[in-house]
Amino acid sequence: MKKQIIILLLNILFLTGISEVLAQQKISFPEAKFKTGDEISWKERELNDSGWETIRTSEVWEEQGYPVYNGYAWYRIRFNLPKALLDNSVLKKELNFYFAQIDDADEIYLNGKLIGKTGRFPTDEGGYYSQWTVIRNYRIPTSDPSILWDKENVIAIKVYDDDANGGIFNGMPYLYIPDLIDELDISHEFSTSGDKGICDVILSNTKIAGQKGKLEIKAVDTYNGVEYSNITYNIRIDVSKKDIRRITYPVNKRVKVSLKYTDEKTKKIKEKEFVPAYILTPAVAATPRINSAKVFGVRPESPFLYKIAASGEKPIRYSVKDLPQGLYLDSITGVITGYMNTEGEYKMTLEALNKHGKAEQEFTIKVGNLLALTPPMGWNSWNCWGPSVTEAKVRSSAQALIDKGLIDFGWTYINIDDSWQSKQRSSDGILYPGPHFPNIKGLADWLHSNGLKLGIYSSPGTQTCARELASYGYEEIDARTYAQWGIDYLKYDWCSYMEIFHKEADYSLLGYAKPYQIMEKALRKQKRDIIYSLCQYGMDDVWKWGATVDGNCWRTTGDITDSWWSLSFIGFNQDKQYPYAKPGRWNDPDMLIVGKVGWGDQLRSTRLTIDEQYTHISLWALLASPLLIGCDISQLDDFTMSLLTNHEVIGINQDVLGKQAKRIYDSENIQVWVKELEDSSKAIGFFNLNEEDKNVTLNWSDLSITSPSEIRDLWRHTTADNMKTSFQSMIPGHGVLLLKIK
Repeated sequence: MKKQIIILLLNILFLTGISEVLAQQKISFPEAKFKTGDEISWKERELNDSGWETIRTSEVWEEQGYPVYNGYAWYRIRFNLPKALLDNSVLKKELNFYFAQIDDADEIYLNGKLIGKTGRFPTDEGGYYSQWTVIRNYRIPTSDPSILWDKENVIAIKVYDDDANGGIFNGMPYLYIPDLIDELDISHEFSTSGDKGICDVILSNTKIAGQKGKLEIKAVDTYNGVEYSNITYNIRIDVSKKDIRRITYPVNKRVKVSLKYTDEKTKKIKEKEFVPAYILTPAVAATPRINSAKVFGVRPESPFLYKIAASGEKPIRYSVKDLPQGLYLDSITGVITGYMNTEGEYKMTLEALNKHGKAEQEFTIKVGNLLALTPPMGWNSWNCWGPSVTEAKVRSSAQALIDKGLIDFGWTYINIDDSWQSKQRSSDGILYPGPHFPNIKGLADWLHSNGLKLGIYSSPGTQTCARELASYGYEEIDARTYAQWGIDYLKYDWCSYMEIFHKEADYSLLGYAKPYQIMEKALRKQKRDIIYSLCQYGMDDVWKWGATVDGNCWRTTGDITDSWWSLSFIGFNQDKQYPYAKPGRWNDPDMLIVGKVGWGDQLRSTRLTIDEQYTHISLWALLASPLLIGCDISQLDDFTMSLLTNHEVIGINQDVLGKQAKRIYDSENIQVWVKELEDSSKAIGFFNLNEEDKNVTLNWSDLSITSPSEIRDLWRHTTADNMKTSFQSMIPGHGVLLLKIK
């Protein structure tokens, strides 16, 4: 995890649900020369870089075969800049350099002149500051003397990487000259009214001059080809004004909307294509349904806390058949508390009753040394609030989790990430919360009274990733403090421990495991169950040894961001870890990136498309990953709520067999992942990694699967008997079809 403040500088490539074709001419930079180290002379145009390595500019250097490296590095890009690019522009004012994202801080030079900087280097005034999630977009006047028209130019990029992955990523860098049409912003908003889906297309003239042109809007059902709109409008928008055009279509149909705006003066074109939100999850039934996992682990003599998760019309009355001695049920809230002192397996039946009916589910408590027998489900503060987290914001999301009914589907943990700490320890070594968390024990008590649990964050180093105080040398004090506060979950993030690691120079498995083993011993001394989440980005194949330090889950990658590149790169590279996932030991590809995120005070909708969000939740369910919501729950819309309350999809993640899916097919960007389930059935995800929709036909025998007798569409809760002989379906671009077969 890195310290991040999102400042979206230019809304060009990664708009939510939008694919945009740039109107202007551009020059792309797919490759660069690359060298680790730092010499100020490397910024100069005349430098001979022919001996440098060649690197792709769209992904971090570690993913291109370069060794794990933290520190300074330079990219150099040589290109010819034709003056025709300037001549073909009406505005002719600025040259724009787009560099996607850079992990962590950067300076960018054009022919030796500094033209942009984001973040701070360790040697800068104020010290190191990461802004790895910020889109890099730098502009200079076209009259700038550093620009060499019709000659070779050199862009030099100085990068500092603090930990985990490093370098340019999440898009290919390019340059262009903004023109009149680029001052026209085209966005959209979704809503529903009865049985109608509504999409408002919003054209905003941001500045400089009036806009005049034609707008074509087409809306087509992607499954049956029905056309809901095919209209051309004459558009005229004064400076700082808007024009809104509305289209309607049947609600929850997958409709592809295509927009084409042609500027009357320049004849340049701006195009966008997107799919409005469509909900596959059926409405929650009024009849009761128990959505809890079927098993729960607790250590002897530890406080027991468990909330029966049940959906349906309230009020619901709860009961438990064969509730073990020492446990007590609140029949109004469904919260079970108490203590169990004797190891063993205890079987019982959970019951939920309302005026519409009764639901039952078999349930097993395993008293022993293993916790997290199914992947933890809950919420984490980082992807929404980042370092601006406060107790009030945490309470708000927790209250929303209760009020919106997420608690009824098993979402349990409320985890405070980095930046909760005060600025110094007390005289007896205790690290108390800062003033923005006035009563952390009171927060824990309130959560526990509602059947929820509280998580907290620290690092084995001297500082956390946000440069707050961490646990190095204070592990036992911190573990004891956490237990006294009522903490139930600890995320332990490598961060500044890298400095200690290099100083000790033990690069063996023992060296990687050492800091986690120290905290594990401290936690085990407490009479409280605390889920132990190792966060060290997958170094030294942590999935192979995380269980030896009693880790319940371990991050397998660097941080995720809300982009298709990040989601697909992380999610579809989890195959080698599947043998190591099992009850109490989970591979963690990072938190969820749906809903309103922002890593700071300015929240925005995720940049993932609608179909990418279905892929995200489906893949994480198949991977048996911890499911930690990363958005502001108080701002959940109906679509995001539907993603997080589909009990059949959640059931795949929470299956008690505890196996992770493995990839069994990968051809032409179509992947098939299969997860074995407790009842001998299989969950299968058919993923389309192509941008365009694809009709896919696969014989079950080609997948080494016996033709199924039952096929269930897990998102729609429908049967799919037409696929018993072979799999045949259209799969949306970057989308998924998630099935359960027997």
